[in-house]
Amino acid sequence: MYLSFLLFSFFLFSLIIFPVYGESIPDYDKPYAPIFTDKPVYSWTDKIKISIIAPSWNTDRYLIDSIGNTEDHPIKISTREHFLKPYRFTETDVNSGIFTAEVILTGFSHDANGDGDIDTTPRTVGNGPTNGFLEVDRDSAITISFEFADGVVLTESVPVSWNIGTIKFLKETFLSDDSVIIRVIDLDMNLNPEALDHIPIQLFSDSDIAGIKVNAIETSESSGLFIATISLSQTSSSSGNRLYSLPGDKIFAKYDDHTLPKPYSTLDNLAIETFAGVDSVIPPINLLENSPITLSDGLGNQLLSFSSNHQMQMVGTITNDQNFTQKFVYLFQVKNASNSVESISWIQGELSPKQSLDVSQSWIPKKSGIYQIETFVWNSLNNSMALAPVMSSSIVVD
Repeated sequence: MYLSFLLFSFFLFSLIIFPVYGESIPDYDKPYAPIFTDKPVYSWTDKIKISIIAPSWNTDRYLIDSIGNTEDHPIKISTREHFLKPYRFTETDVNSGIFTAEVILTGFSHDANGDGDIDTTPRTVGNGPTNGFLEVDRDSAITISFEFADGVVLTESVPVSWNIGTIKFLKETFLSDDSVIIRVIDLDMNLNPEALDHIPIQLFSDSDIAGIKVNAIETSESSGLFIATISLSQTSSSSGNRLYSLPGDKIFAKYDDHTLPKPYSTLDNLAIETFAGVDSVIPPINLLENSPITLSDGLGNQLLSFSSNHQMQMVGTITNDQNFTQKFVYLFQVKNASNSVESISWIQGELSPKQSLDVSQSWIPKKSGIYQIETFVWNSLNNSMALAPVMSSSIVVD
């Protein structure tokens, strides 16, 4: 009697510690098979990764099971006009009860980068779990349906949409010896989710409006994030991934987005642009040397005394000690003893590397008195930046 009790107790203990499983079948009265996708929204050429949690369909705890690949209980992946059915999903591991599959969207016939060629290969083919290709339109949806049991169909839908891309320099201002990095985010240009794609972008500067064209390369197979890197040169013309640009310039990057969401049509395109500034490693105020002015008569003879109503030439000298050409605006400003401006004039030009230049303007003082003559060297009249310290001289006019 006691021995029988011990054997029965051991049997119960074994059931608790080592439970016995029979082959499970779907519970038709309580369908449970939630469907998940790896993104809430897809672009037209994305890869869709789908998971279905269906423990009732884990029919063999020792093997990798499959679902959806029979006509009795199929899985269908579809758009409004195209579908894959039946499509096989496989279990992630023995006894997991989680089934997964992938489908690559192939878009429709369209020139995505504006070069005149069609960039997609639309097709609908495959039976799972990873060999499916499905055509899809812009502004559509993907529906996944699973006939869990006879007359019991579980579904999930996710939208498909084009996006407006963005382009940006990684810094607002670059030094002239920096590497310049440009970032483009355009999910619609991830045309092949199993390879690195590229986007052609244009770069130009104030000093080279023709500029260069470079390819921004996708950072990973399906990121939709593209990076281009160029260098700046003050001495060599633009070529390859090198852009001619001088300190004080703005540099610009742009590409044309041909995959725009509604209300744009599929024939529309939009220029996506950005800009950044370029500074020299040398402080701007030291880019040019501004020498004190001299005053001379019309024949170039230096004047030591000054009379009213007599013309004089104000002569300044600027020097470019840099290894690159520098645009400049040189201003003469004359103030009277009351600090009012009597005369202002300027000369605009550019200095070659290591070049010195004399600049001059004429002035006729109308009255006797003390005058202050100031000279300014700027990069331009608009958004001016000083390229050299201000020079100032006082004279007495009889």
